Amino acid sequence: MQSFESVQQAVRQSTKTWLVTGAAGFIGSHLVEHLILLDQRVIGIDNFSSSGMERLNSIRGRVGSSRYAESFELVEGDICDFNRCLSVCSDVDYVLHQAAMASVPRSLESPLKSHGSNVTGSLNLMWASVQKDVKRFVFASSSAVYGDHPELPNIEENIGRPLSPYALDKYICELYAYNFFESHQLETIGLRYFNVFGPGQSMQGDYAAVIPSFVRGVLQDRPLQIYGDGCASRDFCYVDNVVQANLLSAITASRQSLGQVFNVSSAERVTVLELYETIRDYFAAKHPQKHIAPPLHLEPRLAEVRHSFANISKIVDSLGYCPSHSFAQGLGLTIDSCLQQQGGADNPGLSLNCG
Repeated sequence: MQSFESVQQAVRQSTKTWLVTGAAGFIGSHLVEHLILLDQRVIGIDNFSSSGMERLNSIRGRVGSSRYAESFELVEGDICDFNRCLSVCSDVDYVLHQAAMASVPRSLESPLKSHGSNVTGSLNLMWASVQKDVKRFVFASSSAVYGDHPELPNIEENIGRPLSPYALDKYICELYAYNFFESHQLETIGLRYFNVFGPGQSMQGDYAAVIPSFVRGVLQDRPLQIYGDGCASRDFCYVDNVVQANLLSAITASRQSLGQVFNVSSAERVTVLELYETIRDYFAAKHPQKHIAPPLHLEPRLAEVRHSFANISKIVDSLGYCPSHSFAQGLGLTIDSCLQQQGGADNPGLSLNCG
């Protein structure tokens, strides 16, 4: 296994050109920032359908305007436009494809839009990568593809029936990627993310992920909403672990890893009730003035997987992946980041936005 620091050092040794799709999004923006700090050339594309410039402006402030301008080129565009995909793939070494309509509830409400963004957009990028001789295509998949398969921990070879259009979209992308690897020799690697969280994740809206949603509830002094009995479990993965997996996938010399799909997680199983208790205890220890009410239980959400828990032995053995942050470490950093951005936990006039 390799440390995250050693992976970053390996990337820094040679300057390449990287295309990051969904560059203004949560995961995409973390990739952009790490690559800039590793002295890489970065092209980002985003249609800004689910995010604005806030994350990228924050990166500019942290790395410096001059370095940002020298290292990063932002293209506003939609990956459903094949000609735009051709343009941004020109002279690119590695594609890190993160752009997606990444929501189970939204995919149920808008399956055509979900398919267009997640499947057609991905297919456009794969074909453009073939046309422009991209060296490697790394793409975001999801633990949602495991669907109703009952076995835990989740192993890459064992998947069930998809429970949502989003899950089906991601599985179709995996099949396309393998086909392009076999038929067009495009070096593809898919990464099945398990409940990614970290600084910069949006706390706003009906589709906010559970961790930022809980933090928002605490800061607004309202009960935290739990869908169902709270015994559903997730494998929460801090965003730096996802960055590491992307970098490893791009630079690995392992030919056996090409055309493969890998779980990416911390390999820690946490129930929603345990998450609530951990956040409650964190605030009780660091910000005792904040009262945490008992959770409010709502009806379970449609089409959500009951349990997810990754077996990461495949990515460990194949790529040398070694999670740099545990769930507890990542959660502390995430809450601290949200509080720092909002000026503390005891300000009643907070304008909440962790993104």
